[in-house]
This record gives sequence, structure tokens and C-alpha cells, in this order.
Amino acid sequence: MAALFLGMNANAARMDMVDVSNNNGYMSTAEYVSMRNEFGVKALTVKISEGTTFKDGYAASNIANGQAAGLYVNGYHFAHYKTKAQAIAEADYAGQAAKAAGLPVGAVLATDVEAKEQGILSQATNDRNNAAFMKEIQKFGYRADIYTSGSWANNKMTIKGKTGWVAGYPFVPAGKQWYTNNNAWQWSGSAHFRISYGGFDVSQLYTDYYTAGQKSTVKPTNKDAVKANNQEANKNTSKPSNSAKWVKESKTYALKTAVKLRTGASTASSVIAILPAGTTVKTDQAIIQNGYRWVRQPRFNGYGYLATGPVSNTLEYVKSGAAHTYYTVKSGDSWWSIAQHNGLSMTTLASQNSKTIYTTIYPGQRLVVR
Repeated sequence: MAALFLGMNANAARMDMVDVSNNNGYMSTAEYVSMRNEFGVKALTVKISEGTTFKDGYAASNIANGQAAGLYVNGYHFAHYKTKAQAIAEADYAGQAAKAAGLPVGAVLATDVEAKEQGILSQATNDRNNAAFMKEIQKFGYRADIYTSGSWANNKMTIKGKTGWVAGYPFVPAGKQWYTNNNAWQWSGSAHFRISYGGFDVSQLYTDYYTAGQKSTVKPTNKDAVKANNQEANKNTSKPSNSAKWVKESKTYALKTAVKLRTGASTASSVIAILPAGTTVKTDQAIIQNGYRWVRQPRFNGYGYLATGPVSNTLEYVKSGAAHTYYTVKSGDSWWSIAQHNGLSMTTLASQNSKTIYTTIYPGQRLVVR
């Protein structure tokens, strides 16, 4: 179908959920924040794996950056199973991959059933295999669902009321609704957002199945930690100790390694997200306490806190944003090719060079890529 452009009437359809995969490249927290603020996106569904041989290399960063943007984060597995045994094996593979990528306990991990392998099977066989996958995936602490097309939902398998995430195109005018008996209806596979390149799958939610059930995997070690974590979870922020002094620090850091973003400046605080190496973090304050140097990251509904390293080796986990890595444009280069080569989106690459993706670049020109 034709791409959904940004000038459409915002009331024409809801973009409650977006799903992403390696096909979309690296997605920054800022891009997810834009989706949330400008288009009302609540949830993100991230490709985790496919079959028993493919793990999506962008799953961890999509999960971390989606959480940092305040989105509910779920996952999906692209299925190739033809038998019950294969379905169980794929569920085990998907569950382990999801755990490794940081998908939170209680999230949905849907089975995406649309491959040619299922197309030649009977409805009864698909139902049996899907049930086996969904039962197995729950052993990992994830909730199950089925994603498929509208025609397959009607002919290739059984999708009961108030279950299922169903894709049906094209988009229909305001006032008409499809698949309202299901958890979600994917109404476009080519939506474009203001600061992101390429087309995205967007869905309308009819239940809270994809925005509920997630819980922290952090286990407090004592009653005081339980109380503190509950308070911090409600506010998504915490007050610094009166004995410690915060200082202003407007800096940009790039992570040298994966770092836990927490609700407070303490290792006992709940984990908001695990930010992967290479993530850019902007801070407004810093403090040294409990053996670590902590920085504060402003977020849309409070603050996040992360350690830059132990006091004995400050900035062990991060590098200052002062130094840059440059790329010299060659003949035949484009915003797209340079961004892809450096793991960036085109808009991120352009903005960090104070340009837009519509600005012409020339051979010999130097661009900041890190």
C-alpha cells in the first residue's frame, strides 16, 4: 500500500504500537520518544529471533532504547515450524534469545505465523503447533500471542476473540474498525515518522494485552530495598541522599559498555533499562556516593541514573562526548550508506552534523559519525 504520510489526520487511526526489526536498522531513544510524543505510540514490539538459527542483532538496543523512551516493550519470533516438536524447539530458542536481549518478564513474546511452511499445513496442524509454541514460551515468564494476516486468521488457524494480533490492509477510513475482537490490528506496514527513515508496521490496540503484565526482574535483597523500589517505581525518580551533593553537569557521554539505567543513584534501585554499548546519554547532574560516580539523565517522566564507573576509576564505563570520529564523504556515498555503515539512522547522522537528510553532501566533506 502507499506510505502513510505525516500530514494525515491524527484522528484517522491510532498508532498505539509499532514493531521493529533489523530491517529498520539502529533506532535511537530519541526516535522512540518522537513516536510516543507526536503520534501517541504506547508500545513497541521487537523482533527477537527466527526459526532456530537467527537472533536479531538489534533486539537488545531496541528493547533498551524503547524502555528508555517510556514505551511498553514486547517481542515476536518469526516462525518456521511445521511440527509440534519444531514449535517447542523454536519457542526455547526464542525464549533464550529474549532473555539475553533483555526482554522484561511479563512482556508478550508473540509467534509470527506467516511463512510458507505454515501455508501448506492444515488449520488443525497450525493450531496444534501454535498452541505448543505458546505453552512453551510461557515457561520463560513471557505471555503468548499469535501474529498473522487477516486471511490466515480466517483460514489457516484459529484466532479466538480477545486474542491475536492481526494484520489487515489497506487502511480504512475513520469510523470503521477491523479486528476489534482481537488484541491488536496492524493496519499499515509502511508508516513514516518525522525523524525516522523507512516504513514501519503500526497497529491499533483494542485491549491492554500489549501494555500490561511487565514487571521488574530486579530482586531486592531486603525489606528496605523493597520499600524504596516501590516508591521509586511509582515516581520513576528518586531523591538523592541529603549527605551527598549533586553538581550541575551538562554533558553527553557514549557508553563503552552496557550500563544499567536505574530509578535512583544506588545499585539497589530498580533497573529501567540496560543501555547497550554505544548508546549516547545526555546528563544534567552528577554525584559521587556509595563508591560510584553517578550521573542523572532527564527523562520524559522523571530521571534515570547510571554509574559512570567506580570512584577509584571514574568514567570507566563511558567516554566523554568531546571527541568525535569523522568520516570523509566519497563519490557515490549517501546519507543512507554512511548511516548504515556506522550503525546510525539517517536522521541521527544528519542532526549530529547540524544538517537534515535533504542536505546535499559532497566528496571530501567530513561528517561526525561518533
